[in-house]
Amino acid sequence: MIAYTDKVRQIARRLLEESRVEMVIGFRKGSQPMMNEPCFIRKAEDADKLVWDGNCGINLANYLTGRNEKIAVFAKGCDSRNIVTHIIENKVQRDKLVIVGVPCTGMIDKRLVASRTEGEIESVGENADKVVVKLSDGGSLEYDRREVLQGNCALCVHRNPVIYDELVADLVEEQTDVDRWADVREIEEMDTEQRRRFFEDLLAPCIRCYACRNACPLCYCPTCFVDESKPQWLGKGQDQIDIQTFHFLRAFHCAGRCTDCGACQRACPVGINMRLLTKKLEKDCFEMYRWEAGMTLDQRPALDTYKPDDPQGFIK
Repeated sequence: MIAYTDKVRQIARRLLEESRVEMVIGFRKGSQPMMNEPCFIRKAEDADKLVWDGNCGINLANYLTGRNEKIAVFAKGCDSRNIVTHIIENKVQRDKLVIVGVPCTGMIDKRLVASRTEGEIESVGENADKVVVKLSDGGSLEYDRREVLQGNCALCVHRNPVIYDELVADLVEEQTDVDRWADVREIEEMDTEQRRRFFEDLLAPCIRCYACRNACPLCYCPTCFVDESKPQWLGKGQDQIDIQTFHFLRAFHCAGRCTDCGACQRACPVGINMRLLTKKLEKDCFEMYRWEAGMTLDQRPALDTYKPDDPQGFIK
């Protein structure tokens, strides 16, 4: 995907020169390897700041709500599905957006690369098949790109944007030979006590920094339930019940809306795989309602509609 950079810059420059948009949201190189950061440009001459490679994992849909400008945004498959959700939920207006679709072959897992690498990483490059890590001592390492993808990207079946005004490149082939919910089924097969211990261990490292919430494009409530004081739903400390309640309730707020973009896990400073919670709800929505979030503008989310013949097997 590194070959996309020139086209990304060309498109951004053209849209600004033609005054079709007031701002372009994309990525620029970060100050650390594998840490590209969101970039907001308003002048055509700044288009050369933009880049695109396997380190653009942040979901740019997170930066669209609450804006009134005419905006161009570069969107991967998961980003585009979140944009669809934002349009349905009246958080953005479709006619205020120029969506530039970016067919995606997956984002690099920066923690996985770092854990496999001995020595200080100076830079990370890539091509279609390999990730090349250059070390500060002059050495280098190569990894098979498929083996160092983010977990959500390795299982993604919607790599192409579902909504766009133009494309950076030709659409890529979608993955059809992946088992999206194998890890969820393993937890479902545990008994109650095993699941309790599993989630206690999973969430024990949480420091309540709320990076997952802040990175999530679905968490746009003016006041999050954890910040409410009248009534106060949760304590402010590190009590494990409060921590677990935060994660479980946030997951339920994302039910039927999550696109498994991985932004929450990518942002977590202690590497918690809280995607397991939203993936369970994603699996349930798919199996009960044949619903996948953000695939169409013509249908409300599964938990946002009511039909007399809705499945009610969960009611006892």
